[in-house]
Amino acid sequence: MANGHDVIMLAQCTVVVPTIGRPSLDVLLDALATAPGPRPAELIVVDDRPDGEPLFLQRPGLPPVRVVRTGGGGPARARNLGWRTARTEWIAFLDDDVVTDPDWYERLAADLRGLPSDVAGSQGRVRVPLPEHRRPTDWERGTAGLATSSWITADLAYRRRALAAVGGFDERFPRAFREDSDLALRIMDTGARLVRGERWITHPVRPADRWVSVRVQAGNADDVLMRRLHGPDWRAPHRADAPLGRRPQHTAVAAAALAAVGLAAARRPRAALVAAAAWAAGTAEFAWLRIGPGPRDRAEVTTMLATSVLIPPLATWHWLKGIVGHRRVQRWRGLPDLVLFDRDGTLVHDFPYNGDPEWVRPVDGAKEALDRLRARGVRVGVVSNQSGVARGLVTREQVDACMARLDELLGPFETVQVCPHGPEDGCGCRKPAPGMVKAACAELGVQPARCVVIGDIGADVEAAAAAGATGIMVPTPVTRSAEVDAAPHVAATLTGAVDDVLAGAW
Repeated sequence: MANGHDVIMLAQCTVVVPTIGRPSLDVLLDALATAPGPRPAELIVVDDRPDGEPLFLQRPGLPPVRVVRTGGGGPARARNLGWRTARTEWIAFLDDDVVTDPDWYERLAADLRGLPSDVAGSQGRVRVPLPEHRRPTDWERGTAGLATSSWITADLAYRRRALAAVGGFDERFPRAFREDSDLALRIMDTGARLVRGERWITHPVRPADRWVSVRVQAGNADDVLMRRLHGPDWRAPHRADAPLGRRPQHTAVAAAALAAVGLAAARRPRAALVAAAAWAAGTAEFAWLRIGPGPRDRAEVTTMLATSVLIPPLATWHWLKGIVGHRRVQRWRGLPDLVLFDRDGTLVHDFPYNGDPEWVRPVDGAKEALDRLRARGVRVGVVSNQSGVARGLVTREQVDACMARLDELLGPFETVQVCPHGPEDGCGCRKPAPGMVKAACAELGVQPARCVVIGDIGADVEAAAAAGATGIMVPTPVTRSAEVDAAPHVAATLTGAVDDVLAGAW
């Protein structure tokens, strides 16, 4: 019988699995379906394939399953969509190529239950099975390093509010390599702690071709981004706990090869021979370091020799590429958790004191703009002054009917806030007062600093500023020029405003 405390704890947890449709996903889902114990509130599978037929995921024993699609945005964006879509206190990330232990649900609940409020995340433990009948290959030994890695999201549960506070995963990391370390450092920089739990997963060694070690050298550019964002000590044990590896040696070997070619071109054969000898010695040392512990069969030795020649120059190239490409980087802000829209003049054409649902007519691009935000997991809502009620020009019932029509045309909205008061009523909700913005944030559990308000007049952006949110003005012909001049952020169209939000320029 399930422990009642475990049931309560897992009801506050969503499991998020990003996937590119690998067969290993079925193995994970089978493990989750057959394991005993209480189930989480939801299992969100984020399909990160650019296209393809829908994944078949349903099977008895799984938690309620929901599938969302990124269209191929990469692992960081996939994880972001997963946690933004969830509504629980805890988000437990699993990779699609791991297998949970049979008691994973029970141990997850035990790991999360009773954690102090300053603990933002709990990492599971990882085992990597290696072959028993032979020595592991270079690729297998590299994968085995996951067993001792810190803060990898192969199995890591975060508080949702901690993710929201830092904007989630940095989508400038294009591959599953450093985005989890970056997130952990940003969360720890807020003063929160990360701890290790007692639950276990198995991470099998994924099949790979002989050139995989060459391709992963692209991660050297990500290391440059980490240094730019977190300083030279980001690798330290008390931070990301990431070993330096052989990048300095690779740079030296690549420099020797380049020098040999240059000196030969300059007709300095003796110096070129010395440089070539240094390159050969460095390459041989690197190759033996990889061949010595391995199985030493013909295929492995041939692969190690070929890739040991290619890795130093490629590692150096990607490192230099990162230095150039990441010259000016700023702290990741991510997407807002909530975007609130003014109604009249912003989402729909402004017909003053309208009480007729037939006259609720969206502006060009409104539906598409809202759907783009929803597709990225950003919540949307409406904040609308309706002083016509106080003036006796429309009834509250008419206002509600128009809002219902708005929802039919452009919804769903996660919050709708209406102020029925007039300018003389002195209420705290009528824009430019911050009441409606604060009420919307409170209703959805969003910090105002993670909220954007888009409107067409100064009162909209002033209400945002008063609440601690960000305001974006989309002027119309009736917007006063002084309001436009005073607005901190102006977009020409609603579509342009949403473009800015999705680009992180908010």
